[in-house]
Amino acid sequence: MIDPTQYLPDQEGPLALLVLFASSTLEYLFPPFPGDTVTLFGAFLVAARGWSFWAVLAATTLGSGLGAMLDYGLGLAALQRTRQRSEPPAPGARRPFHLRHEAQLQWLAERFRRHGAWFIVINRFLPGIRAFFFIAAGMAGMRPAAVLFFSLLSALAWNLMLMMVGLALGASWPRLYALFLAYTHGIWLLLGVAALLLTAWALLRWQRRRRAGPGD
Repeated sequence: MIDPTQYLPDQEGPLALLVLFASSTLEYLFPPFPGDTVTLFGAFLVAARGWSFWAVLAATTLGSGLGAMLDYGLGLAALQRTRQRSEPPAPGARRPFHLRHEAQLQWLAERFRRHGAWFIVINRFLPGIRAFFFIAAGMAGMRPAAVLFFSLLSALAWNLMLMMVGLALGASWPRLYALFLAYTHGIWLLLGVAALLLTAWALLRWQRRRRAGPGD
């Protein structure tokens, strides 16, 4: 079991809140970083040691907002690169990423132009992949104010849920962490099933088009 005490100071104060803020930001930039676990431990400390509910909630929510906007900036930079039309590469030279994958990037951008707000609202509840949502939002050219608003809304809902669960379970950190792991594994299982279904659906469509032939 991960020991969050290696990240958080023993006593509540500006340094402890700064660690919560930073961990909530870093998990968007470096997804393996256990930001959610540190946030969860902050919720536990509210119940077990009397840390300020509102201070922990504000630190984790604002940290998430900053991380989301940094990822959004990366997406905007990628969008600018796709709009640039460089000279044709020399024979044998490797084409730039944005030219080799322009069709895929355009497809992703189109999905976010239609449903970007919903993707961002649910991002906080999907562990491990939430950073890519904001990169895609930047590549789709979504308005920064909308991205910030929906990212804060999602983070607030997620952090409130963690805080309330932490208060309900009280001082039982093993139970709280076990529940969080069960949720994470369940989400990954659902995402895996969805990916398999989408792959099967795409293969069926491809086979039907192949059988139909170009003249049909």
